[in-house]
Amino acid sequence: MFSQYLNWRTLLACIGISIVMGTIFYSNYLAGKIESDEKNKMNVWKDAMVTKMESEDSHVLNLCNTIAFSNTEIPIIRTNEHDSIMECFNIDSAAIKADPHYLSTKLDEFRSKRTPILVQYGYQNSITDKFYYGDSALLNEVRYYPLVQLLIVALFIIIMLVTISTRNKSAQNQVWAGMAKETAHQLGTPISSLQGWVEMLRETEGNQDIAMEMSNDVERLRLISERFGKIGSKPQLSEVNIVDQVHAVVSYIQKRSSEKVTFHILSDDKKTIIAPLNGHLFDWVIENLLKNALDAMDGKGNIALQITELPHQVRIDVTDTGKGISKKNINKVFKPGFTTKKRGWGLGLSLSKRIIHEYHGGEIFVKNSEIGKGTTFRIILKK
Repeated sequence: MFSQYLNWRTLLACIGISIVMGTIFYSNYLAGKIESDEKNKMNVWKDAMVTKMESEDSHVLNLCNTIAFSNTEIPIIRTNEHDSIMECFNIDSAAIKADPHYLSTKLDEFRSKRTPILVQYGYQNSITDKFYYGDSALLNEVRYYPLVQLLIVALFIIIMLVTISTRNKSAQNQVWAGMAKETAHQLGTPISSLQGWVEMLRETEGNQDIAMEMSNDVERLRLISERFGKIGSKPQLSEVNIVDQVHAVVSYIQKRSSEKVTFHILSDDKKTIIAPLNGHLFDWVIENLLKNALDAMDGKGNIALQITELPHQVRIDVTDTGKGISKKNINKVFKPGFTTKKRGWGLGLSLSKRIIHEYHGGEIFVKNSEIGKGTTFRIILKK
């Protein structure tokens, strides 16, 4: 799937680059033709102006005026030989009125682009006028068109990539949901059978304690199966006492962990902190964090769970005294498939993040971590 996504992305990028490169080359070609045509027009315009100054024939003057006034696109500034502005053509009069320095700025712009057209007239050509000209609106549009098209192509590629990414993510979610539901279905039969065997074990003298612990494990399997069965569907939230919920999960995990591991639950002496939760899914998150902490500590150390009630949220900090997480891996721990264990799918923290973010509208992140000293994960839930 990733390879298919990569191929689509590469193909779209190549198509986009080809379109943009072709447009740039063609636009430059058109811009060159228009610029050359405007230069020829300016030379004709200059000849008409010179003829107009030297001739007294009414027909010639009419023709020269027709040529002069036919230029409605190319902006021109006429100056004397000392570059003092005398008049202008095809320049925004409103801008000139609004800014007294507008013409001077335009003159500097035209001067920086091209050498002026010189028109000499009078006795022995003693008078020299300069005509500076800039680019027409059409020429500017042709030149800037590739940039506009580049933005359009870039937007097209981004939309396509987002669409493909969303489609692939949706397909992945459907696959995971399907696998989870099938797993839950397959677990159903052996769990029912185990519950029957536990009941038979309870009826035998001397096995009550064993039956009780086995019953707890079977109940845990049933809850796990129920969690898998709910993946892909929107869970229902209800008002839950987080303190009791956390105590129940810690109690289960503590009985199945090393005696060298000490658990602490701190809630600022509050026995009741209410927040909207889906109990089964929230337990899953706490279990994942506790199991990761146990793996990081290699069977000995301390795990502390600090529950803090604030006006609009509840914070749960899970701190261990394990190996810690390197800085380069902190931003990767919630990505699907990332794991530092020799055995593992790298899905626990990814699912935990999805449960907290998408289903509970909260946050989960690495609050801090130091190599050799431990890690603190923080969960923030809305009240």
